[in-house]
Amino acid sequence: MQTVFETFLERISESIDEVDFRDALADAAKHLGLPTFAYLVVPAKSAEKPRLISNYPLGWTSYYLRHRYDEIDPVIQRARCGGCPFQWRHGCCGGNATQAQQRMLNEAAEFGIASGLTIPIHDLRGGFAALTFAADEPNPAFLRAAEKYELALQLMATCFHVEVRRTTVDDQSIDGIRLTPREYECLQWAVAGKSTYDIATILGIRRRTVAFHLDNAKEKLGVRTINQAVARFSASRRIARR
Repeated sequence: MQTVFETFLERISESIDEVDFRDALADAAKHLGLPTFAYLVVPAKSAEKPRLISNYPLGWTSYYLRHRYDEIDPVIQRARCGGCPFQWRHGCCGGNATQAQQRMLNEAAEFGIASGLTIPIHDLRGGFAALTFAADEPNPAFLRAAEKYELALQLMATCFHVEVRRTTVDDQSIDGIRLTPREYECLQWAVAGKSTYDIATILGIRRRTVAFHLDNAKEKLGVRTINQAVARFSASRRIARR
């Protein structure tokens, strides 16, 4: 456990984008027997978009974000109420779940997300996030790992949250060049290795719209290719961290 934890801390301290953070947490969690996770930052205002770093199936995460399920998710609602980690499973809400919540839980289960351990994160800035390790069923191996490493996972969740917040700044500019929210968002996903098709699916827009925003971003940054735009974005984030 000590080696896994130290390696995890080193990797997130060196991470410069969401792909780095995802891979660092995925490797650490896999070593602990918890291969599937989702880190969700819930916005303070409903008009703002949540941030998700996850290795859940892309089909589910894009659907979840597009339908703003963070606003009705019973697991997230419970996490808002306290800081203690808790385990849950499909059907945990019983008769208290609304029709929309039950539909959401059923849909999640179809993607293999039917039980889990969720760690609420309430930071000193008033922010809220939750880190969930999930499984398709509450099997004994998952339950043993969740119970054995609960305190360590809680500490890892806090460190992860602080590093993500510090590194992925909200400023939508690159080297002083201001991008529109959509241009910046599309470029962020490109940095994460997503294709125009993936970005369109995640954001719920057309591929040609994604291409339009990326072309605008390239023009503003004075580059000709998306790889050059990605490189400049990554370089600007490294400088911002110093």
